[in-house]
Amino acid sequence: MTAFVQHESQSEQSRLVWEIRSVNHRYLEISMRLPEELRSAEMSFRETIKASLSRGRIDAVLRCQSAESSANSPELNLDTINQLMAWSRTVQSTAPVASELSIADILKWPGVLTPERIDEDQLSVTAKATLTDALSALVSQRQREGRQLAVVINAKLAAARDIVIGVQSRGPELDQHARQRLNERVSEFAEQLEPGRFEQELVLLLAKSDITEEIDRLQLHLAEVENILNGSGPVGRRLDFLMQELNREANTLGSKSNHPETTTAAVDLKVLIEQMREQIQNIE
Repeated sequence: MTAFVQHESQSEQSRLVWEIRSVNHRYLEISMRLPEELRSAEMSFRETIKASLSRGRIDAVLRCQSAESSANSPELNLDTINQLMAWSRTVQSTAPVASELSIADILKWPGVLTPERIDEDQLSVTAKATLTDALSALVSQRQREGRQLAVVINAKLAAARDIVIGVQSRGPELDQHARQRLNERVSEFAEQLEPGRFEQELVLLLAKSDITEEIDRLQLHLAEVENILNGSGPVGRRLDFLMQELNREANTLGSKSNHPETTTAAVDLKVLIEQMREQIQNIE
């Protein structure tokens, strides 16, 4: 979701420049800075942004400069000039030593030069059209970044799948190791147990350490992540949720582990999930 674009448009009245920055955020948060004459159009601009983006912290800045043309040249306010000259004559009649006003003095007086009135409605329409073009460029930039991130995530996804398949392939070996350890731990009490009770307890303990369900869920979640990455539209929130589910299953896998290789696999899997989660924060 990290991107930056600058887009401008030129009209007879003014030159408009939009600068839009986008950074990671769980939801859509819009910050906007506008020139005074376009404050009334802020809600319209926000709706335009919401129509194009669904996630990220967006900082949108609009700059407006009057076009350098004769059409936008300031006009003389003759009423103000006449009032100023009347004041000057009054002052001179009262204080003859007072000097006459020069042309420069008159032009510097507030209100003598008035800028041409800007059509704010037309300016708003132009600004909105420029914003739409800027957002289109921003979305394209974010899509390019998203495709690159998908390659990175898919590589880590493949590594995570290899770990899960490796743990699954060692299932019989792990069951045998668990049975052997349990036999060793309770063999000294076996003679004190009722006939058949030892096997019952052994089955219960093996069931508690069985990781088949976690392996199945991990494979399903990894497959769903791949499907979402290959889909279209905003996918960030769904991927973020799946990362939470993957992490939960990896934690359970580690807690049930009774073999060093499984413990190591669970840790490696959690590292990959966290790396994917960090990248997913950049996806809309």
